[in-house]
Amino acid sequence: MGQNFNSGIVIGSGQLVGYWGQIDRSHLLTSLLQAPVRPLGKLPLGCSASGLDLDCWVRLQDKNLILGREPFGRMPLYWTESDRVIWFSTHLQLLLPLLDRSAIDVAGFYGYSCCSYVPTPLTPISGIQAVAAGTEISLSLETFTPVTVTKNCWQHSPQQLTDEPTAIDRLQGLLQSAVECQIQDLSDAPVGVLLSGGLDSSIVTALLVKNGIKVRAYSLDFGEAGISEYPYAEQVASYLQIPLIKVPVSPKLVRRSLDATVRALDSPYGDGVTVPLYLLCQAASREVSVIFNGEGGDQLFAGWTNKPLIAASMYGGSPDLIEPYLQTFHRLYGYESQSFQPQILDRIESLSPANWLGDALDSQRAPELLHRLRRASLMLKGAQNIHPRATNLARWHGLKVRSIFCDLPLAQWTFGVSGTLHLQGACEKYILKRAVEHLLPPEIVWRTKRGMGVPLTAWLFQELWSDLGTWLNPRVLERAGYWQLDIAARLVSGKFGGTLQGRRIGEILWLIIMWEQWRIQVLGEPPTSKSWRHPFWLPQPLWRLLQNLKLIDN
Repeated sequence: MGQNFNSGIVIGSGQLVGYWGQIDRSHLLTSLLQAPVRPLGKLPLGCSASGLDLDCWVRLQDKNLILGREPFGRMPLYWTESDRVIWFSTHLQLLLPLLDRSAIDVAGFYGYSCCSYVPTPLTPISGIQAVAAGTEISLSLETFTPVTVTKNCWQHSPQQLTDEPTAIDRLQGLLQSAVECQIQDLSDAPVGVLLSGGLDSSIVTALLVKNGIKVRAYSLDFGEAGISEYPYAEQVASYLQIPLIKVPVSPKLVRRSLDATVRALDSPYGDGVTVPLYLLCQAASREVSVIFNGEGGDQLFAGWTNKPLIAASMYGGSPDLIEPYLQTFHRLYGYESQSFQPQILDRIESLSPANWLGDALDSQRAPELLHRLRRASLMLKGAQNIHPRATNLARWHGLKVRSIFCDLPLAQWTFGVSGTLHLQGACEKYILKRAVEHLLPPEIVWRTKRGMGVPLTAWLFQELWSDLGTWLNPRVLERAGYWQLDIAARLVSGKFGGTLQGRRIGEILWLIIMWEQWRIQVLGEPPTSKSWRHPFWLPQPLWRLLQNLKLIDN
């Protein structure tokens, strides 16, 4: 006989797993766990990546199970129903043993190919759903039909602050309050900061130092192949008089760390920064237990792609902005017929990417264009990509990760600040720069953002060239049944699409590599044996020569 059992457990570094309902096979819960456990007892329960406010929670209400997440999306939360039992976990892999077969969800795969992450509430696995950031899902044991309630935290304020001195003063106070909130439980032990040398991570570092926190900074070094940001990180560390640890990233280290990075990420993330960030967390974990990053600043203060999107709104004839926004991901949206095998094309024909973006870009939620774009970045690129992958990479190494810009009062205040103070002429994040210019050297505050220069194309065309023959071997792709067999060769030879060139080629190749490695490392699908007939087994110059002579296929 089954029993009505409510259980939740925290395992490892703040992971949450549990079940609710009629269950007569409690051994399944034990089989899910491969780490020491600490029982939490009856519901309600919650979990935090940072040790502060809850990032996700589970509770009972009116005989319904409520699964919820905070709006920044720091901690993922997944659920599935099996034999009238609802299972939930912050780790996708812990739910896989409950399924008879881990079948790929085609909508999730398509979303990944467009965005480089799987848009919530989709997951890459059929039968498992994700709770979207800033929402609660109510589930009844009788119907198991999810009812989703969205908490609109990013609400446009009718009263827009336009006075610059007032905005500067208020922002400085909010930044200080955010820091105080996130350092209140720290001991005298040093904390780590992932310092890129960009504005946001430099602000976080400066605020921590100002508040008397012992800081050790960690910065990536890509060598001669990448666009080096390390000199800026060095300048910040010198200015603030803190130690800076250089973390080298080379093709050899990327190759060696790829499998572990994929497992640490849990769900597939196709950005090229993931392995470097894995190495950064790995280095920090040897010396500290808490790390801070600068993630969230771009979303809050109108960094990134806002100027081209504003131009698209004015001149592009697309008032809903969905099409232009999809283009900002620079992935495979619009290239479906050149990317997927026929059976996948047939199944995605009825899918609309607008469903993943529509709520985030809803003009009724944020009538002012810049606030709408910031809201979309918070809900899409921040909550579904940047923050959850940062949490997963950190907790893999036993770290707690904190983001000063993930502060609700600060974030909500920004929606009451006029867009002219966020974006002034060509200057992005203007009000933030004005508020912190007393904390950092002016060349750090006012320089143009460049982003992390991961040299994917250079690596894949040189040191990792032969690895393409292993990772994207046509025999592997044929067996998997998703990508067209010659997609890698067409990308490398420049015969995939006229607008895909330079760094974009490496980004698309890496997107496909990460998906294929995720299938192997997380789903346990065996890789197909190597095919020595694949052209990438030839040295790159010889491959180019034979291709030009038309002695090999493209």
